[in-house]
Amino acid sequence: MPAKRPTPPPAPAEPETEPAGPAEPEPYPQASSVVTAALYDDGQRISTPGDLADTFRQLREKPGGMAWIGLYRPTPAELHSLAEEFDLHPLALEDALEAHQRPKLERYGETLFVVLRAARYLDDIEEVDFGELHVFVGRDFVITVRHGAAPDLAAVRRRMEHSPELLKRGPEAVLYAILDAVVDGYLPVVAGVENDIDEIENEVFGSAPGVSRRIYELSREVVEFQRATRPLHRMLGGLSAGFEKYGIEDELRRYLRDVADHATHVTERVDAFRSALQDILTVNATLVSQQQNEEMKALAEAGHAQNEEIKKISAWAAILFAPTLVGTIYGMNFDHMPELHWTLGYPFAVALMGVVCLSLYLVFKKRDWL
Repeated sequence: MPAKRPTPPPAPAEPETEPAGPAEPEPYPQASSVVTAALYDDGQRISTPGDLADTFRQLREKPGGMAWIGLYRPTPAELHSLAEEFDLHPLALEDALEAHQRPKLERYGETLFVVLRAARYLDDIEEVDFGELHVFVGRDFVITVRHGAAPDLAAVRRRMEHSPELLKRGPEAVLYAILDAVVDGYLPVVAGVENDIDEIENEVFGSAPGVSRRIYELSREVVEFQRATRPLHRMLGGLSAGFEKYGIEDELRRYLRDVADHATHVTERVDAFRSALQDILTVNATLVSQQQNEEMKALAEAGHAQNEEIKKISAWAAILFAPTLVGTIYGMNFDHMPELHWTLGYPFAVALMGVVCLSLYLVFKKRDWL
C-alpha cells in the first residue's frame, strides 16, 4: 500500500443504511443498486461520492485512499463498470452476478474474492433466513455485493468509522470486520436453533402432532447452516497462510485468528445440532412405532375379544337350533308320520332334544367356545 498522508478532519458522514429490499437511500436514485460509496484516507471518511463515476474519479485523485462501495443486487452494467475500473476477474464477476455460490475464498492477482453465507434468525416464524455476500478486496478498494437482507453492513461500516486505528489498516481490516460480523451473526441463529431443538424434544415426548414435520424442516435448516459455516475454517486458514506473503500486520492477524476461533465454535455447535436432530428423529420414529404397535395390539385384542363373543353366540345358537329343529319336525302334525301315535313319542322327542343339546354343549366347551 502507498504511504498514507494526513488529511484534515472530514465533514460529518451521512449514515449508511443497508436495506432489506430494493429501496435505496439517498443520494443514489431508486434505480441504482449502490447503497453507499465512500472514500477513506488514514482511517477517516473524506468523501461520499454521488455515483460510481464520481467515486472512481475521486479515488484516482487521492493516491493512498481507499474506496468502500456497497451494492445490493447490482445490475450487470454496474458490475462491469466496477470490473473495468478495478480490473476484476471475469470469473469472479460472473459469480457475483449469478449468486447462489458456495462460501469460498479465491485470489485473482492482487484482488481477493470472498463469498460468504450470512444468516439471521427470524423469531416470529422460527426460521433461519440466509443471505449471500460477495466481497472484492483490492489494494485500494473494498466492494461488497449483497444478495439478501443479511448481514447488516451498515453496522460494520459504523463500527469501522468509529475505529479509525483499525480502518486505516486498509482493505484487509474491512474484510476482517465483515468476516467478524458474519460469524457473530451466526450466534443468535445458534441460540434460536438450540431453543427450537429443546421445544422439539418436549414435543416428541409429549406426542405432539406434526412434530415429525418440524424435525424434518429444522434438519434442512441445520444442513443449510452447515453449508454456510463449514467452509469458513478452510477460508480463514487460507487467509492465515497468506499472512507472511502479503505482509499482513500482526495486530490484524490476531483479529483474524479471533474470528477463526469463533467460526470453529459455531461450526462445532452446528455439527452437534445435526447429530442431536438425527437422534431426536430416531427417538421419534421409535416412539411412533411403539404407538403404532400399541394401537395394533389394542385392535388385535379387540378383534380377539369380538371373536370370542362371536364364538359364544354361535355355540349357543347351534345348541338352541337342535331342539328347535326337532320340535319343528314333530310339530307339523301330518297324519302319516313315524312315532306320531307312539305312546313314548313325546318323552323320546324331549330326550332327543336334551341329548343333542348336551352333546353340542360338551363339544363347544371342549373347544373353549363356551
